[in-house]
Parts: sequence; C-alpha cells; structure tokens
Amino acid sequence: MTELPARRLMLVHAHPDDESITTGVTMARYAAEGALVTLITCTLGEEGEVIPPALAHLAADQEDALGPHRIGELRHAMRELGVADHRFLGGPGRYRDSGMFGTPANERPDCFWRADVDEAASHLVAEIRQVRPQVLVTYDPNGGYGHPDHIQAHRVAMRAVELAADPAYRPGQDGPHRVGCVYWNCAARSVVEEGFARLRARGDGPFPAYASVEDVPGVVADAEVAAVIEGDDTETAAKAAAMRAHATQIVVADSSTGPPESFALSNGLSQPLLRTEHFRRADGAVPAEPLRDLFAFAEVAGGPR
Repeated sequence: MTELPARRLMLVHAHPDDESITTGVTMARYAAEGALVTLITCTLGEEGEVIPPALAHLAADQEDALGPHRIGELRHAMRELGVADHRFLGGPGRYRDSGMFGTPANERPDCFWRADVDEAASHLVAEIRQVRPQVLVTYDPNGGYGHPDHIQAHRVAMRAVELAADPAYRPGQDGPHRVGCVYWNCAARSVVEEGFARLRARGDGPFPAYASVEDVPGVVADAEVAAVIEGDDTETAAKAAAMRAHATQIVVADSSTGPPESFALSNGLSQPLLRTEHFRRADGAVPAEPLRDLFAFAEVAGGPR
C-alpha cells in the first residue's frame, strides 16, 4: 500500500459548490498544512439554476450540458483551495442531480435520490478503504436544508462508514478501515446572525435584498457545535475564490479591502460569506469547549455511529 500522509480528511458533498460554500476554509486549512484532503462529490449538479445569462443554454431544460461544465468549475475551485484529490462517487455522472422533491428530476430513475443506498455506499467504501481517513465530513440527517441529494449523501456516507469498518464486507478490498470521527457540517446561529447584522449595517452590498438566517443551511444552536475552524484572511480569500469559480451558481461580492463578506445564489439574496466553519459530531458528543482541530476528536469520548 502506498504510504499516506499522517492526517487524512475526507468530505462527502452532494453537488459541485457545496464544498466551497460550507467547508472551503477547512479544506484550504488542512491542504496547506499537508494533510490529505479528499473530496467526494455525489452528482454533477445538472439541475442547478444558471446565473449568468450567457450560460443559460447549459440548463437542464435547454441543452442539459450543465453537469460537464460544472466539472470544470469544480476543478478550478479545487485549485483555489489547494486540494489535489477530488473524486465523483462511482465516477463522473454515475448519479444525476435529483432536483427538489416534487419535480420531474426527482422522479428520474438515474437520480441520486433513487439510488440504492447500499449500492451507492459500496463505491464510497472503496474510497474510504483506499484513503483511510481519520475524519469524514458530511451532512446531518436532513442534509442541512432538506435537499434530496444532501439527505442521500448523509445516508450513503454514514452507511459507507459502517460497511468500511466491517471485516466481513468485501474482504479483498484494501482491508477494513474504521473512520475515527464523523462530523456533520453546520453553522452556529450566533455567527450567522452576526454575519447578517454586519451586512445590514454596511448597507452598501451589491445585491438588491438580504436572505435570512432561515435561508442558511444547517443553522444550529451554538451549544450543539463540537468543532470550529476559523479562517484567517488567506484561507477566507481561498474560500471566496473557490466559490467564485462556481460561476454558474454563485456571485461573490467584489472587495478591495480584504476577503469578500457576502455572496448570493440564484435568488440574488445577499448572505454572509462565513470565514468560520462549524461542525457537529455524528455521535452527538459535545466537548466543554469546541475543538479547534477536526483531528483532535480523541479528546472527546465516543466515536462514529
């Protein structure tokens, strides 16, 4: 087996851009420190709404060419974050973006939501056993905000963690591996509220209106947060650049005084670009004070479930 870096972090995200919005600082931090950062993206994001008018032809209801385009956007974003190891679950295009519940996209047999969880998890087991991460990051059971692909990413990731540790499951596949700690990315309510207050106080943003705290995925009470990664200017700038690389999906505010403080999705509503990223533990354990290093999980009793 090829010798692996001492610290190994795997992130399982639903679509291109999710990783940059919610965990961009974290990925940039650990990549710069020499950890192996492996991103697994479950779909190509084919059903995303396209923001630039010049690229509207890529949309699913027109040329249906958004997925391949977003592969390029994701590649660009990973360069900005310094992440060299990126993989699509089961290979590019294996699972299609499911859209939202109640839409025709969600009824397609090839969409991620319709995939058999154990079959999809088998692809992730192979990645886990090869990379052998100590830490895995994914979404909570509601996917942060109820998107089918986010919920499915949670289910697949948690099942894969369980199967990867089982010596009886596909015993010839790199050998079992137990992930030391599973985190669910989230956002501490106080930090999100402060971010919106700061944007409103400035009053000079480029977007016509503001989103609300309820529009931010994964907002939780501060007391639920188990780990915090607070970005410096360099890491936050890398996150902003990675988000900007997802140009079909995100508009990042220009800034001449440091890293940008706001961005908007296709709804055009301003929300804070968070330099601090938060995580809950899948086993529910909460330390007396939030950890400042995802790899410090051994300081808290418990393990993945």
